[in-house]
Amino acid sequence: MKPTDRRRFSRILFDAPCELHQGDQQWRTEVQDISLKGILVRKPDNWNGDLKKPFEVVIHLAEQGIAIVMALQLKHTAETQLGFLCQYIDLESASHLKRLVELNLGDPTLLGRELMALGKDA
Repeated sequence: MKPTDRRRFSRILFDAPCELHQGDQQWRTEVQDISLKGILVRKPDNWNGDLKKPFEVVIHLAEQGIAIVMALQLKHTAETQLGFLCQYIDLESASHLKRLVELNLGDPTLLGRELMALGKDA
């Protein structure tokens, strides 16, 4: 069984600008996909993040002034991608993320299952 076969959270292909932050460092990049549990971004050209320290991402949504902010832990790196696990998300950002996933899944039953699985991980 491949690791991707064990996923409990649907990954939504999502193209949006974002910034990764770590301490005083900041990298501008793009989201490639997102789920209720994590995010995959394009690896910035000037990437030099400390793999052992936490990150924060700010994802800019199309609506004026709306963003999803998450505290992250880096889980894997590839030549062109960085995969992060969400460690913390505030209520407003969680609401925006839930709506984004809901619109893209198109099935309220799937969203309900994912929200239940998310609660079990907490």
